[in-house]
Amino acid sequence: MDSIEKKLLHEIADLDRLPVGAYNIRLNGKPAARNNSANITIVSKTDEPGIDIYIQPNTVNESVHIPVILSTNGLKDNVYNDFHIGEGCDVTIVAGCGIHNCGSVDSQHDGIHTFYIEKNSKVHYIEKHFGEGSGQGKRLMNPTTIVHLGEGATMEMETTQIAGIDDTLRVVEADLADGASLNVNERIMTTGVQHAESKLKADLKGKDSSCNIVSHAVAKEKSNQHFISMLNGRNECKGHTECDSIIMDDAVVIASPQLAAYSTDAALIHEAAIGKIAGEQLIKLMTLGLTEKEAEEQVISGFLR
Repeated sequence: MDSIEKKLLHEIADLDRLPVGAYNIRLNGKPAARNNSANITIVSKTDEPGIDIYIQPNTVNESVHIPVILSTNGLKDNVYNDFHIGEGCDVTIVAGCGIHNCGSVDSQHDGIHTFYIEKNSKVHYIEKHFGEGSGQGKRLMNPTTIVHLGEGATMEMETTQIAGIDDTLRVVEADLADGASLNVNERIMTTGVQHAESKLKADLKGKDSSCNIVSHAVAKEKSNQHFISMLNGRNECKGHTECDSIIMDDAVVIASPQLAAYSTDAALIHEAAIGKIAGEQLIKLMTLGLTEKEAEEQVISGFLR
């Protein structure tokens, strides 16, 4: 990798060298490095671009890194990754994509990740998106995450996009069996004329299943964002969806939380709040010696943390 590609790898996966354990690094549409562990096997698909990741039952305290890097102008990369996670696992999966585009043609990555999480397994999924480059070509990213949670299974999702992506459609679809739990923490910042749309849907099919979706977003300048969430309560279950956004300058933010109950035992809640940074927050920080711009940056940093 050159210095630009190494920087992207650090931004999206916090890696400065090859990680310990299982990993698959995709560079400009092709596999660049791969390693299996005793309990985790990564296999290339034969019918479409992408990989299958197999995690053996009862695998604990292990991780898988699958970052994607695009540094070639005009490349359109589409990948399908499937995760097969056996019973009783407790693992961390680090994904994400970084795009560097200094050319005049758009670069794009569309990643479709499907999770099959078996009984009583726990997955911590971290996905970061980052873009940079001074060219006129756009940096486009469209991640889709499909989650099938088995009985008693848990998934914690952390998704972050806070720099450099011009246009994105982020989709999460999940179905939950008895006692399954899904927690999604989304953080997005848009600037300039960037556009970001998030569509999250969870079907709480199982008894005592639960879902909590929280989105923190900041829209600056002339950017626009649209947050859409849908919780379907089909059994005795609990669901909560929340969109909390800071709007600045001439930006536009739309929040569309939706609930649907198909059972009298479904307990569903939605919240949405959009507003500017409170003046008293800025004043308090400015009394400590910060400029107004520095105070704004401190508030935003804390909000997106």
